[in-house]
Amino acid sequence: MRRAPRPLKTLVLVRHAKSSWKDASFADRDRPLNKRGKRDAPAMGRQLADLVGTPDLIVSSPATRAMATARIIAEAVGYAVDEIREDERIYQAGPAEILDVIRSLQDERDRVFLFGHNPGLTELVNELSEPPVENVPTCGVVVLRLATERWADVSRPTVRRAALITPKGGRVEGT
Repeated sequence: MRRAPRPLKTLVLVRHAKSSWKDASFADRDRPLNKRGKRDAPAMGRQLADLVGTPDLIVSSPATRAMATARIIAEAVGYAVDEIREDERIYQAGPAEILDVIRSLQDERDRVFLFGHNPGLTELVNELSEPPVENVPTCGVVVLRLATERWADVSRPTVRRAALITPKGGRVEGT
């Protein structure tokens, strides 16, 4: 019997928490988290602390709602908030642009959390793993285990979805 390769990297994709549409004067990238977003993000952070632990790197879209989510979750998992790396390429990115960010990561980083937006995150999850998901909801988390030593080699054959976690639905293993 042939064994699946041992995961060497962990990639955690996180969609920003629920944001506020209350003040129409805010540009899209400047929208803050709303009350539900501020409640959901710490809860998801606690789940990630238990499931994945502290990442080697957190990289986020520079949008206010994504960075706020990244900061809240960073605190929950014991990652230094001032070490969060912003990457402009993630804001309004499609799956190809997000994959470019992932493939450019330093190989010394084995556990990375990436904070971004839909539809790009959901499309990327569906390109890299099975079964398809209809939507990664706000503050939804997808944990991917990668059977590769190099981020540059990330592709569908190297990826196994370990979990999909949603604020409303909880954790679904291996979805």
